[in-house]
Amino acid sequence: MNEDLRTPDIVLGDAPVWRGWLGAAAQAEMVAALRDVVAAAPLFSPETRWGKTMSVQMTSAGRYGWFSDRRGYRYIERHPSGVDWPEIPEPVLAVWRAVAPEARVPDCCLVNFYRAGAKMGLHQDRDEADYSQPVLSISLGDDALFRIGSTERGGKTQSIWLASGD
Repeated sequence: MNEDLRTPDIVLGDAPVWRGWLGAAAQAEMVAALRDVVAAAPLFSPETRWGKTMSVQMTSAGRYGWFSDRRGYRYIERHPSGVDWPEIPEPVLAVWRAVAPEARVPDCCLVNFYRAGAKMGLHQDRDEADYSQPVLSISLGDDALFRIGSTERGGKTQSIWLASGD
């Protein structure tokens, strides 16, 4: 694990990016832990408030999980199947503690699974309870284009290709 937090490889908007933070062994450990999450709380395809099924599949770990249907998006205390969300895996928490040592323990770990052709539209997370807390994104698997926008709708965006381990 990369321990040099003071010098991110890139800063995109206000988001520091550390290339190759997780080496191959750490990535394998993370994937195994996330497979356990998926076994306990299976992936599902959320629905937008307009009734369209999202192409990305998701699940969560922690106290809450992210969910969306025709009533809108929100955090819920149980998986849509009714089971409790599993605990956030230790490999995820280890990265969290390393990159955000002053932050409180997260309430939710959202796991997004993108099959070929799946994508996530540009959006704002407006329902967070505490905007002073960071959001951590860990990329595993195929390279993917990650885009950050401004706080205003229609504002300028910046993009970066992320690789597994970033």
